[in-house]
Amino acid sequence: MQYHYQNEEPAFTSWLQAISEPKTRIYYPLSKPSDMSRISSHRLGTELSGTNLMPGQSCYPSLFRSSAEVPSFFVSYRWWEDEATTVLWAFDVQEIQRVIRYGLFRDENLPRTALQSRNASTVDSFLLTLIDATERVFIANLSHIQKVEEILRRCTKDRALDPSDIAEAIDAESHLHFTRISFEEMVRYSLGYHADSVEWFFQQHTALYIHLQNYLHAFPDEVERYLAVEKADLLHKHLRNRSPFAHPPAFEFIAGSIQRLFKELPPSLSSILKVLSVLGVRYQRKYVHVRNMNWHRQFNVTFSFLEDLMGSTSAADFARSLTNLDESHFSALTQQNLTDHDAVASRILIQWELLSIDVWESCTALPHMIGYIQECVQALLDIHNYHSFTAILSGLQKYSITESTFTTANTITGTAALNPVLPPNLLYFLDPSQNFIAYRQQFQGSPGIPFLFPHLQEYRECGAPALQQLFQQLRTALTPRG
Repeated sequence: MQYHYQNEEPAFTSWLQAISEPKTRIYYPLSKPSDMSRISSHRLGTELSGTNLMPGQSCYPSLFRSSAEVPSFFVSYRWWEDEATTVLWAFDVQEIQRVIRYGLFRDENLPRTALQSRNASTVDSFLLTLIDATERVFIANLSHIQKVEEILRRCTKDRALDPSDIAEAIDAESHLHFTRISFEEMVRYSLGYHADSVEWFFQQHTALYIHLQNYLHAFPDEVERYLAVEKADLLHKHLRNRSPFAHPPAFEFIAGSIQRLFKELPPSLSSILKVLSVLGVRYQRKYVHVRNMNWHRQFNVTFSFLEDLMGSTSAADFARSLTNLDESHFSALTQQNLTDHDAVASRILIQWELLSIDVWESCTALPHMIGYIQECVQALLDIHNYHSFTAILSGLQKYSITESTFTTANTITGTAALNPVLPPNLLYFLDPSQNFIAYRQQFQGSPGIPFLFPHLQEYRECGAPALQQLFQQLRTALTPRG
């Protein structure tokens, strides 16, 4: 099932407009929590934007009372409040900053009153400790009261987030909920099947809307602040163009790619399930195990390595197919490309790294194919294609590091046997000590399609003669055999 949202206004904006603009209200009575699922969150910008969520009139009763969610707390003397006042009149800048940050006093204006009563030089000195040197020019002409407000703003940032922090927090929350969706559930949802985790994800964003509505009704002074999250030019990149889930949900960036697979691939369930297994590893790498989520990066579903591997009739056949492609890339490479590090050279270096990652993904998803991949490695070495040979070795190495490769463990002797994912006789080619001396000796005796990284390192150390020798050997390797 594929949704289209481009004709709807952003839901986040609609939520705020629903608060600030009088409208005809639409009520959705919910007799039980599960009824929320019938409100599709991709329609938040239309149907739900008109709901009245005023306390006492809301269709969504509040589940919590803040006073009842912690144990009762009573002390005869709140000594820390008196100490906070003392600190605010002292001269320890860091202590003052922490007192303001945590705000452990009843009168929220206490820091403001105390700082405004301090002399100008004290306030200036305090403010200068909170700003960068480049900002000094901007505070020079502030009045005493404005300087105090700037101090308060900077000291309470952790408690009162500015719009960019709020936007990042919303985005991080969306990503956290998104990581609860397995790739298998995403595939089912993309093909029109029901997926509980996806529906749950949508309900969490419906809940965000509900809580925000209730909060802004209770604290209408905050409306302008949240409008800044949505509308401030500086923040477009943080929310409006960053997280589609703070707006109408949009899974097209993943679902569209999955749907194309099923439309374009030959009808073979066995083959497509293998492809999906590999893509599931990529899904985790691209969207789950990342610090900053890119919601607009289309899910890359290319699987050329796996396709060539499954389509080959033998290891030698696979090695020849890969070498034909490499020869076409390296035939366009010149010494100037490498010295300038231009697009031609960059493309070859990037292709090496991508091939390494493709191998790791395939080994992780389909470990039964590792033996065949090892045969292909040897076949590539036999025809002197060191480019793909080392890339695939690197992928096997990534797999051996990230996956458990222990086959047996002897608890009596305290030893463990390792599954030799990397062929021992080939592992030394990836040893970077002495600038990959094992590879360089092999290449010197049997030139072929080169593994570029050691040659570039030699160029940085020895200059142009290193590349001149490389290209003499490369031309020999690319000369058609009679």
